[in-house]
Amino acid sequence: MSKLINIAVDAMGGDGSPKKIIDGIIHNNKSYKDNFYKIFGNQEQIFPLIKNKIDQKFYEIIHTENFVKSTDSPLEAAKKGKDTSMWLSINSVKNKDSDIVISAGNTGALLVIAKLNLKMIENIDKPALSALWPNKKGMSVVLDLGANIECSSKNLLDFSIMGASLYKSLYPNDNPNVALLNIGSEELKGNEIIKDTFQILNDLKLDNFNFSGYIEGNQLMNGEVNVIVADGFTGNVALKTAEGTANFITEELKKTLSGSIMGKISSILNISNLRKFKKRLDPRLYNGAIFIGLDSPVVKSHGGTDYIGFSNSLGVCNRIIKGNLIDKIKSNIR
Repeated sequence: MSKLINIAVDAMGGDGSPKKIIDGIIHNNKSYKDNFYKIFGNQEQIFPLIKNKIDQKFYEIIHTENFVKSTDSPLEAAKKGKDTSMWLSINSVKNKDSDIVISAGNTGALLVIAKLNLKMIENIDKPALSALWPNKKGMSVVLDLGANIECSSKNLLDFSIMGASLYKSLYPNDNPNVALLNIGSEELKGNEIIKDTFQILNDLKLDNFNFSGYIEGNQLMNGEVNVIVADGFTGNVALKTAEGTANFITEELKKTLSGSIMGKISSILNISNLRKFKKRLDPRLYNGAIFIGLDSPVVKSHGGTDYIGFSNSLGVCNRIIKGNLIDKIKSNIR
């Protein structure tokens, strides 16, 4: 067996936990025999869910009855102390007992507790929240998605390098194209910070990505750019807009195909294509935001996803560690 990848799992965060989390681990274990799950949470609730479902050589339960609630503010979560499942799982990567940590819990609390426990990578001022988005040709990495409302040109430069490193760790055979999300494609468009960043990236020559200039919101899904960089305010608005649009299209299509006899006949005749369409827009396939810039990777699974979505996030954890994300960032950061 190859070297196991140790994943610290906060089993008590998110809707339907810990059952959803444990079901996700069981499902993930079917495909990833090189993952070892260090599960933090209430053993009395967790063990009956996992007992005899996967071999015990693939997991360990670290018992705690304390956990961060979805209603806790980041400050309240931090004040709960060092025995919550979220804190203990993050501390596990801090102590090098685990390679990566994942939680479906409170996002704000996760970011704060991670920043309290983990050091920043040298020369990086701010960490960023990134995620995978589908496009016409494959996948894109988008960041920052809300961790930093205000950013300097140095921050956006760092995000570009970190985003490219993340893409390269997930897709090692591809060299990504990086672009800045802006209100236009012309060099004179945008505020001073984004224009300064454009000049820096235009003059910077790095081996791990190509700079493609600006990208507008209506081009995010065309697949020409693999890494899309923005400040946290702009990135979060873009994320919520894309999610809302995808939900709108899916719901309207469903109404159209079930609202009349002809619609129902059409849906039956096109069942194969409709399944492909549904799968392409299935958010569970892209579940797992990555908090990067710290010296250990932190993955945030969507709190409302199901066990399939959580399992896919565990798969992302595996690929991040195998792709040596942190080393890639360190070797390229300025």
